[in-house]
Amino acid sequence: MRIVVALGGNALLERGQPMTAEQQRENVRTAASQLAPVAGKHELVISHGNGPQVGLLALQSAAYEEVKAYPLDVLGAQTEGMIGYMIEQELGNVLPLDQPFASVLTMVEVDPADPAFQDPTKFIGPVYDREEAERLAAENGWSIKADGAKWRRVVPSPRPRRIFEIRPIRWLLERGCVVICTGGGGIPTMYEPGSRRLIGAEVVIDKDLASALLAEELGADLFVMATDVDAVYVDYGTPRQRPLARTTPSELEQLDLAAGSMGPKAQAAIEFVTHTGRPAAIGTLAQLRGVVAGEQGTWIESTPVGAGVGG
Repeated sequence: MRIVVALGGNALLERGQPMTAEQQRENVRTAASQLAPVAGKHELVISHGNGPQVGLLALQSAAYEEVKAYPLDVLGAQTEGMIGYMIEQELGNVLPLDQPFASVLTMVEVDPADPAFQDPTKFIGPVYDREEAERLAAENGWSIKADGAKWRRVVPSPRPRRIFEIRPIRWLLERGCVVICTGGGGIPTMYEPGSRRLIGAEVVIDKDLASALLAEELGADLFVMATDVDAVYVDYGTPRQRPLARTTPSELEQLDLAAGSMGPKAQAAIEFVTHTGRPAAIGTLAQLRGVVAGEQGTWIESTPVGAGVGG
């Protein structure tokens, strides 16, 4: 079976943890212990989040005032390399010595005419009081919005259109590689209007939608999103909450899921299943083998009768 596993940001850096290389490596080591049994039985492609890492690099870049801060596409490329390296190394420590790995810097195309460019909504970076946020916005050309009582920078989040490196990713899979790619939604790239010249985009692509596109274009048999919640819940956070073991895209669309947490994952699952007819699943990284087997988490299927694909 060909399986795409999208690691949520918590797999690399949990909320409140120090943003040190040692802490991230420890978390990746834990993730590798769960991924290894899947890699031993199936073709495995791994995507991942990178929000905290991009935020840290952006702050470090801004602190060095001799040069202009690096743009988001360059920071995204840096984090793909860093996180891919850690995943490769820690998986290599628990899989057979002859298992090949490859981390692929992955450019993902966005459309400069996407409506998201007219309405930036993706919060990035630290929080500020209003006066400081307005000063920084004027100095740097940022868009800002209120985030609770504070203010933050916002950038567009256009839909992913195409994964430029999809062919070499396929070739690597065909040679038995475990592939790490499309980190953080991919490196946002677009064609300069009126030309065939590729340029970076100052945006953040939704990592779940990009991973769903990756799974679809690779013909994955199963698309798994590993997060910090063990299932999709009906009435989550209330006394009536209950987990869904199996559901369909149409049923999932009827749920009122938070845009800042489970909503994007549900949308990514709906799109993958609707476009391919193959299942998607959502669950915790610690339960990954059970999620892949269809025994834990939430499976989303065209008709909810599957029994998993084996651990």
